[in-house]
Amino acid sequence: MTVWDEVVGQPSAVAELSAAAENPAAMTHAWLFTGPPGSGRSVAARAFAAALQCPFHGCGQCPSCHTVMASTHSDVREVVPEGLSISVRSVRQLVQSAARRPVSGRYQILIITDADRLTENAANALLKSIEEPPDQTIFLLCAPSDHPEDVPITIRSRCRPVPLHTPSPEAIAEVLARRDGIDPETATWAASVAGGHVGRARRLARDAEARTYRETVLSLPLRIRGLGDAFAHAGDLVRNAKAEATELSESRDAAEREELAVAMGAGGVGKGVAAAARGAKAAERDLERQQKSRNTRNQRDAIDRALIDLAGFFRDTLVAGSGAQVTLTNPDRDADIRRAASQWSPESVLRRLEAVLACRTALDQNVKPEIAVEAMMTALQRG
Repeated sequence: MTVWDEVVGQPSAVAELSAAAENPAAMTHAWLFTGPPGSGRSVAARAFAAALQCPFHGCGQCPSCHTVMASTHSDVREVVPEGLSISVRSVRQLVQSAARRPVSGRYQILIITDADRLTENAANALLKSIEEPPDQTIFLLCAPSDHPEDVPITIRSRCRPVPLHTPSPEAIAEVLARRDGIDPETATWAASVAGGHVGRARRLARDAEARTYRETVLSLPLRIRGLGDAFAHAGDLVRNAKAEATELSESRDAAEREELAVAMGAGGVGKGVAAAARGAKAAERDLERQQKSRNTRNQRDAIDRALIDLAGFFRDTLVAGSGAQVTLTNPDRDADIRRAASQWSPESVLRRLEAVLACRTALDQNVKPEIAVEAMMTALQRG
């Protein structure tokens, strides 16, 4: 296996990237990977970074390939935003470190997995480095699209684009069965209902709780019969999202607090203890802010997964009502979808779909989740 086997269903992008890794004349210092969620933007960027560092251009077997794909290579730095945005402070620190000469590889490589979360100041700080790139430094940016709202045109115009598309269910099922050892039947089902999202398909195939939660969400449209149901289901959805975020954060938060306490000399004695304690308090406050931001992000991501499922249900209902011969996003819910299509007019289904999309927009604009979800549920109840 080579590093390119990790990139699912993107043959044209793999051909372009592997050619650039093998031919220095085809290289450029900044690349922009775009594509819908689940298309594998960050995976493709990481595989490209491994191929650039590998003496055999991505063999998948050498130490360079292994360390890059495991995110432990000394000359490859990856920015994975855990909060709502990427700050200018973090970008400046990373850009400075990426400007150094490579330690063991051929390049210093900086991967920004969610470039659409760069603040305005962070984007300006990054732009300065992309305009005047240090020797042997490569920038790999990932974003949902190349729209100015996602990536400023000043940055986009200085990057070589690598557009990715939604991988086919067949390609996703094949990689789940071959690489992850999932039985073919489960892999085929998960790929058919994941909406082209490789990570979501893997989670559904492996996690029984994820499958149960999806069933609960997709049954909501036909279970909302009154305002009481709307508010009750809204509360359940938000509570489930918070519980999932808390479960993800608890062990990690505790480990980070313990590491910080050790680093700040907890339990020490001597003349510097008082000064160290004051510094520890400030560091603890910074860590608490970071953890709170990460938890908020996890909550919103959990709610957003439910909203995507709901949007897919209403999309399928429109398809079924129109009689179009188009593959459903949720083929395993065919009976419920056709029942909804027979009960609701196309205009009513469209209003429901618009309510789900409006809820996603409201959450992006920092509306309190309880308010945004309750507004959506009441709109679904009205129809």
